[in-house]
Amino acid sequence: MAKQLPPGQFETEKWPILHEGDVYEFDETTWNFRLFGEVKKEVSFSYQEVMALPKTISTVDMHCVTTWSKFDTTFEGIAFREFLRFVELEPGVKYVKIYGYLNGDRFGYSANLPLEALMGDDALFVYRWKDKHHDWQDISPKHGYPLRFIPPATFYLWKGAKWASGIRFMKEDEPGYWEERGYSMTANPFKEERFAESISRFRFW
Repeated sequence: MAKQLPPGQFETEKWPILHEGDVYEFDETTWNFRLFGEVKKEVSFSYQEVMALPKTISTVDMHCVTTWSKFDTTFEGIAFREFLRFVELEPGVKYVKIYGYLNGDRFGYSANLPLEALMGDDALFVYRWKDKHHDWQDISPKHGYPLRFIPPATFYLWKGAKWASGIRFMKEDEPGYWEERGYSMTANPFKEERFAESISRFRFW
């Protein structure tokens, strides 16, 4: 779906900054990344352990519910599937929640996603980026440093998470931060799934 502009979107070459709450201040001594939920044994990674995992470089398109789309941003990061090597899932796991810091709460932000959609190179926990206007550089704190989850282009960007802190594995789907506030559970930009049908009065802010 590269270069396909979803309905209701406009193309930009900038990378706008939008987020809830304060910008997280990274502290390597206290930061960790947790795998938990419907797993045989929970796992926690230090920053150095996460950064030692195999890396993936992928060029992706981003579509924000606020109507901007940015094509052809190249990221380097850890593919979602890499973390699956460290946990044994309970039978029937089909969904995940990706968590991120919000106002000091390491699990304050969350986004729900189907597990099967995250097995490719386009589901990445990223730490650096480039595009045709920028050489390789670390993502900034405002963009989610030290680790930001970028979802596949078949989801609006709120299905990602800045300041990513963990993955919870689930057998049943459940709403994340914005889904609890009226946003679509599935969030496909090409179907313009912005808001839950029954709560169309909500808008992104």
